[in-house]
Amino acid sequence: MFKSRKAGRDDAWEGIVIHKSRGMLDGSNMYHFVEVRLADGETMNVRFSRRLWKSILVGDRIVKRPGADPARE
Repeated sequence: MFKSRKAGRDDAWEGIVIHKSRGMLDGSNMYHFVEVRLADGETMNVRFSRRLWKSILVGDRIVKRPGADPARE
């Protein structure tokens, strides 16, 4: 079963960007992904908007608060 990598509306986390990627998973839409290392050392892949993906670099700190979209801090 396919697991969505889009951040949930009520999720809350913060971490450091360790890798950026993009791809056309369905053959017609470009998706932008970021691998984030959380404070506890765990990593997760998250789908980001194109605007945010273009504005961040590896090493940037990303914060996701409940009810808000991920943002660079």
